[in-house]
Amino acid sequence: MRWIMLLIIVIPALEIAALIRVGSWIGIFPTLLIIIATGILGAYLAKSQGIQAYQKVRNQMGVQQAPSDIIIDGLCILVGGVLLLTPGFITDITGFLLLIPFTRNRFKPLIHNWIRKKMGNGNIIIYR
Repeated sequence: MRWIMLLIIVIPALEIAALIRVGSWIGIFPTLLIIIATGILGAYLAKSQGIQAYQKVRNQMGVQQAPSDIIIDGLCILVGGVLLLTPGFITDITGFLLLIPFTRNRFKPLIHNWIRKKMGNGNIIIYR
């Protein structure tokens, strides 16, 4: 819980600093256009990637398979889309990394290990 409070304070401060720095380099209006463009592009990518993940889940459920890896993909797509809709450069970079399949695959082992650790501690319980 403490690290969440730290992130809530630190990330916006870093975002403001980055926005001020980039705004001083390229100007206010180009900075605003970049923020708006990444939001639009992020919404489009999240929608298209989300539809693909949903179709994969349906296909795997149709052949009686558990869609475990695709659920992690869906989680990454959801978080990446939300981060891209949040104004700022740090959240945009993180959001794009979670939406692009190649880089998303780099995060999946970390997420799997985190979930396994939480399940081992009893913090996450899965009911069947």
